[in-house]
Amino acid sequence: MTETPEKTNVLITVMTYPHPSRGYQELVCTAGITEAGDWIRLYPIDYRYRPREQQFHKYQWIEVEVERRGAKNDKRKESRKPRPESIRLLGERLSSKNGWQERRQIIDKLPHATVKELVRAHETDKTSLGIVRPKCVLDLEIRPASEEWKPEWEYLFKQMTLFGPQQKPLRKIPYTFHYVFECDDSDKPHTAMCEDWELGTLFLHEADRLGSDEAAAESVKKKFLGELCREDKDTRFFMGTLFPYNTWLVLGLFWPPKIHQPGLFN
Repeated sequence: MTETPEKTNVLITVMTYPHPSRGYQELVCTAGITEAGDWIRLYPIDYRYRPREQQFHKYQWIEVEVERRGAKNDKRKESRKPRPESIRLLGERLSSKNGWQERRQIIDKLPHATVKELVRAHETDKTSLGIVRPKCVLDLEIRPASEEWKPEWEYLFKQMTLFGPQQKPLRKIPYTFHYVFECDDSDKPHTAMCEDWELGTLFLHEADRLGSDEAAAESVKKKFLGELCREDKDTRFFMGTLFPYNTWLVLGLFWPPKIHQPGLFN
């Protein structure tokens, strides 16, 4: 029996770097906040193959029809199966002016947790998305990875190029980037891989500009550690689990300036 979809308004906050897909050419893990203040995961979405009028941005409201079941075998409570053809953009993206006020009005109201608390919540009710405000960010480790997609994806690319619709270039990032950070209740530092789309696109831009993957990786670290996690930033991590495993990843960052709270005698 086909499920009747329901229309939902979602503020997009998370978009990960695309990965190949047998059924959709490529997919982007997308997540956001509903008008009721609940997390929702929209998967699958073939973002780069959507018409321009359906290509949303982070911190933009969209309307989309979703089915309550997630992708096949995905039992995570926030997962919904969207109907990408139903996506409708609702106005401009929320502004980052005035200390990200428009964005903070929504994000600051949401529950924040530590990594330990998220792990316990997943064990209790399959919670798989949440916000962590790290006590301190110690490092962004750069780890070498394969420069090529695994053979089955390379074969898929060739097949789609020959027989399918126009295939858009999708470069494999030859590194993985891992945040090392502590929460208020940490016994030892946590390490979590960052899969933010903006990290991947920054790497590609810098690799082209600098002519060196190694230099591009260091440029990413300078931005995502040195700038986004500075002392004057109120940095949060949007975190989620990797399906079908329970590993928690950093899916995106929220980095408004810290709000100055004057003391009694200031």
